Amino acid sequence: MAKTKFRFNQETLSYDRIRHSAKSVILKIAAYFVGSLIIAAFYYVIWAVFVDSPKEKLLRNEISQLTLQYELIQKEMGEIEVVLDQLQETDDNLYRSIFEADPVSSAYRTAGTGGVRRYRELDGYSNAQLVMETTEKLNMLRNRIYVQSKSYDELVVLAENKEDMLRAVPAIMPISNKDLKRTASGFGLRIHPIYKIVMMHNGMDFTAPTGTEIYATGDGKITAATSQKGLGNYVTIDHGYGYTTTYAHMNGFNVRRGQRVKRGDVIGYVGNTGLSLAPHLHYEIKYNGNYVDPANFYFNDLTADEYERMIEISSNAGQSFD
Repeated sequence: MAKTKFRFNQETLSYDRIRHSAKSVILKIAAYFVGSLIIAAFYYVIWAVFVDSPKEKLLRNEISQLTLQYELIQKEMGEIEVVLDQLQETDDNLYRSIFEADPVSSAYRTAGTGGVRRYRELDGYSNAQLVMETTEKLNMLRNRIYVQSKSYDELVVLAENKEDMLRAVPAIMPISNKDLKRTASGFGLRIHPIYKIVMMHNGMDFTAPTGTEIYATGDGKITAATSQKGLGNYVTIDHGYGYTTTYAHMNGFNVRRGQRVKRGDVIGYVGNTGLSLAPHLHYEIKYNGNYVDPANFYFNDLTADEYERMIEISSNAGQSFD
């Protein structure tokens, strides 16, 4: 039973019973209700900020595990990158050297990486930087692996063609020169016999009597068998794989343009045509369009001692024959 409350009336010197109106009762109930809501909201905010729900705990654990996994992936990709660097170095400096192929350019190896940021949509997320770095590195590795696989495909083809290439490389002397006495003038700066000025001599001269046989120094196709003022009668052979050879001041031809020849075939005869001081053969080698020293290509003909002697003889000549 609810307690009855009284109030002392000083005028009547008696106690009057306190009666509550419906409005005051409603206001009091409302005040209690609002106060309870405020207290409840306060406790809820404290709980939400400082205490994780089971779902939040689960999500935080998942994020922590994913972050760890990304860091491990980054480490593993770093190790893969080291292996790719080693494969690239071996590819460029060993395999391609063996097959006499140009290294894969760095521009081609790094094509499609860097530049405009492709992962801007990931900005703003927690650990976004880690995710973007991992994604970019993965894309870079994917491109490098693709380029390396294409390079190995090319090396397989080169290996299959290696035998043909070895036959095509100009690897013998263009005339019979067993005692090396026919070696006259080497590659480099020489005094021109006609103009009497120092000029670059882009080949090697061999003295021999008119009519001495001239040999193809490697397998290939005759691309020129003609005459001009400077070289006189000359033959050019395209050996493929970047190599061409030219044989100048010939007395006559034994081949025609378009004919295929093998190493050792007689292609013509020593003469004294064009700008020439005496009967001799002027012999040139080009690799990828650039003149190279023919003395570096006689490995099928000479021993080490003979090679050194030939270099000494050709270097002593102060004047070329053409």
